[in-house]
Amino acid sequence: MSRPSPGGGDLPAVFPDWSPYQDLDSAARAYLRDPDVALDALGGVLRGGRVMCFTLERFVNEVNGVWQEVVVCDGSRLVLWHGEDVPPGDGPSGAMTSSLRVVPLSTVTEVGCRRRVTRTPGGQIQVDSIDVYLLLRSLDEAGSSDEHHIGPRHDALRFGKTVDDGGPGQIARLEEFARQVASMVGRPLL
Repeated sequence: MSRPSPGGGDLPAVFPDWSPYQDLDSAARAYLRDPDVALDALGGVLRGGRVMCFTLERFVNEVNGVWQEVVVCDGSRLVLWHGEDVPPGDGPSGAMTSSLRVVPLSTVTEVGCRRRVTRTPGGQIQVDSIDVYLLLRSLDEAGSSDEHHIGPRHDALRFGKTVDDGGPGQIARLEEFARQVASMVGRPLL
């Protein structure tokens, strides 16, 4: 099953698995549609620095097409790249946005990880989904317009993987990412 892409080729309905790749370059090239755009943007900030951990996300939505994200932790910052196809009529065919955000680890106040575990018929426990959030000191401006919410709401970065969306390997890699970031939060940065 495939879906036409703005560039004329077909996109697979199920993306390749990036989880076996331990280095960012190989994982991005295996998984992202636009790895050169992502790696160029990230490289401009990382400048050859050490990549401690990373996670990748990609999906296709019916409005904008392909949405891609890379989050890298270099030990003192989270560097987030986000690429998204421009909706039809908002630009030339094949146009996309490429965004970069740098978040100092010192602004992460909390790391949360929720795993859903199930049991196989043989009684073995397996993780079939994971949700991770990184709560930031900054305030989410969108939260202030919510009629049911009183007061400011902290900004958060959220990531998730399921058996159907990423598989066991990507679930494990996202959990590894959360643990590594959690181990650095609240510690003095060198």
